[in-house]
Amino acid sequence: MKRLIPLLFLLAGPAYADLSHSITTSTQLSVNGAYTDASRIGSTYAVSGSNIKVATDAHFGKLTAGTATTAATLDVGEYDVNTAGSAFSFSETWTQGDATAAIGAGVDVSSDGLVVDMPAYGETLTMSGGVAGDLAATITSAGVVELTAGGANTSAIGSVITNLTVQ
Repeated sequence: MKRLIPLLFLLAGPAYADLSHSITTSTQLSVNGAYTDASRIGSTYAVSGSNIKVATDAHFGKLTAGTATTAATLDVGEYDVNTAGSAFSFSETWTQGDATAAIGAGVDVSSDGLVVDMPAYGETLTMSGGVAGDLAATITSAGVVELTAGGANTSAIGSVITNLTVQ
């Protein structure tokens, strides 16, 4: 029986396998544009305290109505200590809201992508446009990725992907 085992190997047919190989290379160069995100803030007023009263012939502080282009303003109140000689506390906060910019007034961007001016709102995020400069990318036939930095607000990505599949 042991003599038949080598004979079985000789009679066996050839083995086949599907083999697939691929190399994918890619580069991505980006020069980002300028942008601004601005949000107006509204006017706020708050007052609190203890042993405090509104002064005679006066009023609490209050906001006056704004217009279509202006924010509400503060009409200052007048306060007195309620019981003289006793402890008191007083806190007052005021935030002036943003006026509304005229239509057409806003961010100006120069021809080279730089933000020249922007609205002066309470919350503003501005990013200048990118400058390509020397931005470049190459991949050699040996699979070496070479990236050259560009100017401000740019990015360069290079990749080599090798796949080998045996089925």
